[in-house]
Amino acid sequence: MSMKFQFYTSREIRKILVSFLETISREHLLAIPEHFNNNIWWNIAHVAVTQQLLIYKLNGLEVNLPDEIIATYAKGSRPVEEPSEEDFNLIKKALIELVDKAEEDYQKGVFKNYNSYTTSANVTLESVEDAITFNNFHEGIHIGSILALRRALGIAS
Repeated sequence: MSMKFQFYTSREIRKILVSFLETISREHLLAIPEHFNNNIWWNIAHVAVTQQLLIYKLNGLEVNLPDEIIATYAKGSRPVEEPSEEDFNLIKKALIELVDKAEEDYQKGVFKNYNSYTTSANVTLESVEDAITFNNFHEGIHIGSILALRRALGIAS
């Protein structure tokens, strides 16, 4: 499977996430239904953060999101407060831009020193290619979570 296809897939996933941000009310984006521990917004911000950690941080590179966003939405976090309008707009804009930047950096050969990492799904990532591929799987899981949240909120279409 080519990396071009992986970046294409990532971009298509991100377009779906942007459409959720554009079509679901802020109230529903932030609502946490009974029996859930997060919301649609958290899932979307979390995938943006995770992509940066898997691809950039594990290569020993600077991430392309503010530290406070990373801390707020990294693995193990939970929704704690309503995002500011600035954070909302930052994530919405970054969803596609971060994929474009990762693809550009990949083509430039920026990712040279990948640190092996075993995910919570017990998948060991040995290279940036593994991380990019796994990230698409991870984002698919969160699309499923968002679809379940939409159903629980009664807004599934």
